[in-house]
Amino acid sequence: MRIAVFGDVHGNRFALEAVVDDIRQCSPNAWVNLGDQVFGSADPAWAWKLQQSLRAEYGVLEVRGNTDERLGEPLNDGTDKREMLAWLHSVLPQGSGAYVAGLPTAVTLAHGAVLAAHGTPDSAWTYLLLEGQRWASDALVRERLGDTGTARVVVVGHSHQEHLRQLGPLTVVNVGAVSRQKDGSPLARWVLLEGEGDVWNVSFRRVAYDVEAAAHWAQQHALDGQREAAQLRTGKTGK
Repeated sequence: MRIAVFGDVHGNRFALEAVVDDIRQCSPNAWVNLGDQVFGSADPAWAWKLQQSLRAEYGVLEVRGNTDERLGEPLNDGTDKREMLAWLHSVLPQGSGAYVAGLPTAVTLAHGAVLAAHGTPDSAWTYLLLEGQRWASDALVRERLGDTGTARVVVVGHSHQEHLRQLGPLTVVNVGAVSRQKDGSPLARWVLLEGEGDVWNVSFRRVAYDVEAAAHWAQQHALDGQREAAQLRTGKTGK
C-alpha cells in the first residue's frame, strides 16, 4: 500500500499545487491531510478549493490542525489572531472555518497500521516530537502518544520540521510542511509511506514550486502580506 501524507498547507495554493503534482506521479492508494489547511496568505481560498477537490476525488482523510481550530472560534476583542481570522473569513467560503474546526484530531488507515494526527492523537496543539527547541525524549513521545493500538506508523505535522523516530516496533514521522518552512529552505514537503502490516518504508519528499509567485500574491492581496512573503522566500520564520 502506498499512502501520501501532507499537511500544514497554510493557505499556500502555489506550494500545494506542486505537491499534488508530485503525489499524483507516485500513484498512492490513499491520501492523508494533516491539517492547518488555510491559515496563511498565499491564496487561501484557492488552497481551500483544491483541498476540497482532492477530498472529493481521492477520498483524502483529514485531521484538524491548531489553526483549523482557530477558524472555528467566535471573533471578539479577546480572540487571538483576530485580524488574520477576520481576513480569512472574508475570503473563504462560508462554512469552511466550521468545517476544518470540526475535523477529528486523529484518523487511522491501513487496517489500523497507520495513525495520523496534526500534533498528538488527542491534541492539535501539542508537539509530539519537540520539547521547547529540542527534540523530545523517547519517554515523553511515548507518553504523548498514549495507546496507539495496532499502529506501526504514526505520522504528524505541526512542527514544520521533518523527523523520523523509531520506538521499538513503532515508527514515528513528522512529515514537514507544505508551506511556511522554518529551516531555511522554501521547498514544499510531504511523505510517501509504502508497506503493509508490520513493514513500512518512509520516503521524505521535497518539491520546488514558484515561491516568487506565492510571495507576490501575498504582497498584493493579503493581510500582513509582506511578512508572509518574507517567510516564503527565505524558508525561515521572521523574528
